[in-house]
Amino acid sequence: MTDPELDERAVAVLRGLAMDGPHAARSGHQGTAMALAPLAHVLWSRVMRYDADDPAWPDRDRFVLSAGHASILLYSMLHLTGQGLELDDLRAFRQWGSRTPGHPEVGPDHPGVEVTTGPLGQGLANAVGMAVAERWLRATYGAEICDHRTFVVCGDGDLSEGVSHEAASLAGHLGLGRLVAVYDDNHITIDGSTELALSDDAPARFRAYGWHVEVLGAVGDDLDAIEAGLRRALAVDDRPSLVVLRTHIGTPSPRTDDHEAHGYALFDADIATTKERLGLPSDETFHVPDDLLTAYRAIGRRGAAARRAWTARHDALPEDVRARWDAGWRATGTTGWADRLPTWEPGSAPIATRKASAACLAALTDVVPGLLAGGADLTGNTGVGLPGAGHQSAADPAGRQIFFGVREHAMAATMTGMARHGGVLPVGGTFFVFSDYMRPAVRLAAMSRAKVVHVWTHDSVGVGEDGPTHQPVEQLASLRALPGLQLLRPADANETAAAWRLAVDHDGPTGLVLTRQDVPVLAGTHPEGVGRGAYVLADPEGAVDVVLIGTGSEVAVCVDAAARLAAEGIAARVVSMPSWDRFAAQPEAYRDAVLPPALPRLAVEAGTTFGWERWAHRAVGIDRFGASAPAGTVLRELGIHPDHVSEAARRLLAERRRPT
Repeated sequence: MTDPELDERAVAVLRGLAMDGPHAARSGHQGTAMALAPLAHVLWSRVMRYDADDPAWPDRDRFVLSAGHASILLYSMLHLTGQGLELDDLRAFRQWGSRTPGHPEVGPDHPGVEVTTGPLGQGLANAVGMAVAERWLRATYGAEICDHRTFVVCGDGDLSEGVSHEAASLAGHLGLGRLVAVYDDNHITIDGSTELALSDDAPARFRAYGWHVEVLGAVGDDLDAIEAGLRRALAVDDRPSLVVLRTHIGTPSPRTDDHEAHGYALFDADIATTKERLGLPSDETFHVPDDLLTAYRAIGRRGAAARRAWTARHDALPEDVRARWDAGWRATGTTGWADRLPTWEPGSAPIATRKASAACLAALTDVVPGLLAGGADLTGNTGVGLPGAGHQSAADPAGRQIFFGVREHAMAATMTGMARHGGVLPVGGTFFVFSDYMRPAVRLAAMSRAKVVHVWTHDSVGVGEDGPTHQPVEQLASLRALPGLQLLRPADANETAAAWRLAVDHDGPTGLVLTRQDVPVLAGTHPEGVGRGAYVLADPEGAVDVVLIGTGSEVAVCVDAAARLAAEGIAARVVSMPSWDRFAAQPEAYRDAVLPPALPRLAVEAGTTFGWERWAHRAVGIDRFGASAPAGTVLRELGIHPDHVSEAARRLLAERRRPT
């Protein structure tokens, strides 16, 4: 838009929708959306490149609303520019089954939403990941196929959360010049003024992180000043930019600068007064004039020519290059990629599953084109190195090895952003116990079905001497409770290779839970069984007396315990169960064939027994924290040993045979 009168009315209409949506729902956040209406108008009408007819166009600019509570503003812009939302969707704000939930959610019914945001700080970290993906794709395939920007809007709450500090530090270190963050500096939190709890100098902090900073001052309603500040930031190509915009929450309502305006604070009288100030009809809700909608719809399609030109360039790529791009965009491998996964002979030298995973990752580097991997200062320990793939940095933007540093939370959140951007398959590694640092981001990855691979190693008290602070006990049970996360704990090297195949084939996040210590290469493992979540690894001849269920390194313990029981005339079946979620998804007939309901079942796992009653009558586990000692000693003392398991099986059999 170039008509000042139309610009003014556009901002007024956005502010009206920001009041009407939450008021209709009797729930929501009005004030921030009202304050940021001028910024949104400038971004969508003057700055960002996109095509409303194809919201998923790969070379579009990305927009992330890290301050996701202001979602009504995003939905209003998507409606006005014609990206799939209608006024009825705005009227259904925050209602069951609507396409306008309380915070932005990724999904096929939510066009134009790039990432699932709301928990503060996550969106900023997601945007950092998007900028990493964009730069890597541009360096790998050329600017003619990837050349766009990432914009993120964040507030005081985002910058207060620790993940924002981790992500901002990483972005500055990497020199991500196509990333522009707009800081809505409104001095308001839910409790009151930010001065209650916040006195740090955000611009100085971001400069120290290596960012370019534009402090615009109190120009929240000055469209030209906002645009000029954004364009100065866009001109800085060697580092990320922070644009600091002083706004007034709830403006121009009677509750301007009132901390109550953070939420649902404007009711009928205040809304009527505010609409009169804005020149809107006070007796009409969801008011969008036809001429304004026509102008916005034209803006929404201004990128059509650029999108068509991009499609022509994509289609003209050499066949091999296009095949790699397309495989990367699906976050999978080129034809025959799975054949490159290594195999191990049963009975060969024991090998830790983390080391087997490292061999798998190295084998996939050339055939999974979008593979980017790194560790939270534990690259070698967790086996997430990509030999010869280059070090992702400003000096080597095509590098595929990312050094995340000691930033587990930001690693997980940036990986989600990379996956949601598209074109890459992010892999991140750390010790399993530190998945606790990552949990909020892992949850959002599961919620948004972001295709990422979390490599969690040192998966039990088998960590040994580092002691209970580094020995995971409750993490398996905790992450099994997370919907949407494919969690795999393979028993040996060959199960690990099968797990990697499942991870690359899966359409959402995967967690690989791997051992520090060497484990035997077992006979009887097979990929199909891993894919089904559980299978019979070993069966005695004749009738079965008891079923031993193991996961990860404890499958070998079950094999040894079965041998001890066999010597006593007790026939034990050994079941490997690398994935609860995959097994639960199998038909009941298959589950009953593996775990016959009539047979006593004993689970064995070096973690808490919580939840095992779903599959077993009894469980051998560790319902306490670990201890500092050599790994073998800790495992034996805490009962993860064939002698203890065989004794537990005998007790279970005796209980089941005892008359009632």
